[in-house]
Amino acid sequence: MSGACDDSPRWLTQAAARGEPDYAEAPLGWLYADRGSLTERLTALSDGRFAVEVLAQGWQPLRPDECQALEVAPSSSGWVREVWLRGAGEPWVFARSVAARAALEAADFDLSTLGDRPLGHWLFQAPAFVRGPLEACRYPRAWLPEGTEATACWARRSVFRRAPLAILVSEVFLPAFWPHAERES
Repeated sequence: MSGACDDSPRWLTQAAARGEPDYAEAPLGWLYADRGSLTERLTALSDGRFAVEVLAQGWQPLRPDECQALEVAPSSSGWVREVWLRGAGEPWVFARSVAARAALEAADFDLSTLGDRPLGHWLFQAPAFVRGPLEACRYPRAWLPEGTEATACWARRSVFRRAPLAILVSEVFLPAFWPHAERES
């Protein structure tokens, strides 16, 4: 995995990415394979040595691409949760989950109570949530947590919906992850 991230991500579905030169060497099995919870895949890959480390969470303005994905007005406020998904003790994935404030309050759901529990696991356990299509891009380096060294930063995202709530989950695969990913059969 190599290549630098640019500052303007183009989130593409697998069908839209076909024929795009940048996606010729993309790890499609990790970006587009909808095999359920990434948490479960990472737990298996790390021989059970999986952990979630919360980096930040709270109310803030959502980015334009997030507002568009959630189908809310530009500059909407939302709950943002950023975490490391750690395998074998090291950060393998940077995850950013967001939900628009109005939808979250209407749904009477409190994301702040998750603590270090994985959101993805909960979303897959709640049958009322429907997962939208997976999209992928080269994640902008500027959007990664400060101090993160990343040259290969493929990311994927999808929206989980349960009326009136929509939660956008973005997962950025870090360089330390790829040597382990090759072991998955």
